[in-house]
Amino acid sequence: MVQVDLKQLLNRLNPYVKRSLETAAGLCVSRGNYEVTIEHFFLVMIDDAQRDVSLILNRFEIDPATVKSDLLRQVEAMKVGNTGRPVFAPSLIEFLADAWLIASVDLGLGLIRSGALVVTVLSNSSRYGLQDWFDRLRKISLSELKSKFLDVVAGSTEETTTLATGAAPQSQTGAAPSPDSALGRFTINFTEQARAGKIDPVFGRDREIRLMIDILGRRRKNNPICVGDPGVGKTAVVEGLALKIAQGDVPDFLKNVELLSLDMGMLQAGAGVKGEFENRLKGIIDEVKASPKPLVLFIDEAHTLVGAGGQAGGGDAANLLKPALARGELRTVAATTWSEYKKYFEKDPALARRFQLVKLDEPSPLEAVTILRGVRDAYEKSHSVYVRDDAIVAAATLSARYISGRQLPDKA
Repeated sequence: MVQVDLKQLLNRLNPYVKRSLETAAGLCVSRGNYEVTIEHFFLVMIDDAQRDVSLILNRFEIDPATVKSDLLRQVEAMKVGNTGRPVFAPSLIEFLADAWLIASVDLGLGLIRSGALVVTVLSNSSRYGLQDWFDRLRKISLSELKSKFLDVVAGSTEETTTLATGAAPQSQTGAAPSPDSALGRFTINFTEQARAGKIDPVFGRDREIRLMIDILGRRRKNNPICVGDPGVGKTAVVEGLALKIAQGDVPDFLKNVELLSLDMGMLQAGAGVKGEFENRLKGIIDEVKASPKPLVLFIDEAHTLVGAGGQAGGGDAANLLKPALARGELRTVAATTWSEYKKYFEKDPALARRFQLVKLDEPSPLEAVTILRGVRDAYEKSHSVYVRDDAIVAAATLSARYISGRQLPDKA
């Protein structure tokens, strides 16, 4: 069984299901059982006539009282005599992990509700060692339940769960994602920062920025990837694009675009439950597609996509992005180093074809002087010092001559 973070998993239960699990644990204690099982769990939930479980049973003409008597008989046959604290049965933990995957990916729910638990039981019954009581559930059509899930549980008093993929609200103008949306949680708006004057001016990279604009204007395979050694200014080039968009110094197809930087660290943080990372990424992709305002995603350190959320070549982030990238539905700007590009992208031709290379060479000392002069005002204001021009020239020329382990303009 895949190891999951139990605390994170329990946070994915809606309030009713969480209370039911606590009640099931109490039932286990009162009976002196050693493990809290799926049977304890369903025995508690089947009593609530206005909740998902009872509504599903009634929809498929199954008597809840009969199922309850089978469950009770099963629980009474369990080993008793435990005077300590019971533990969650491994099958129950596996069941909850599967339920989260089905609730979020198959049913599009943001939290696990009891109806999703029924779908999970029907989908994977052989994995949990279920006995007689489950046979009565075989009358339920799994395909019908999944396709008409919200209709079947309509009228349930369970708390409404939010859609997990692409349903988070955005502002009417599309100017900025809602803080509660996937984009609001996992991205940083570069164009908004550029308008607010929070991005330093970019010099000496006009050719690379124009090439990125040309690639973004294509109908398909319109995803530039900036590749260069560490310190040559890959992120700065993307910030330069954001500045041009904010200033309106771009072709018409980019004038209303928002450039959002995807925070891979935030995206992966806390995604300890199986399927959570993939669910977050799918939510971002769906929100980008559904946005009334065109969006471009910037993915820094793009090599982290390979293997993120799964194993390389398997269910990783890169494979989730490939279809949308190939069709031109998702426009991205990526950045990585030469060593990582050769290690990850060149070994995956399907991924490499979806990105168009923008080479960033190290600037010459003369070009580095121009770049440093451009950002001098910002540094003088930040450090409350005066930077002489001959100091700038010396920094560029001497660092190029004597510092071999780093690149201009970073080392200057």
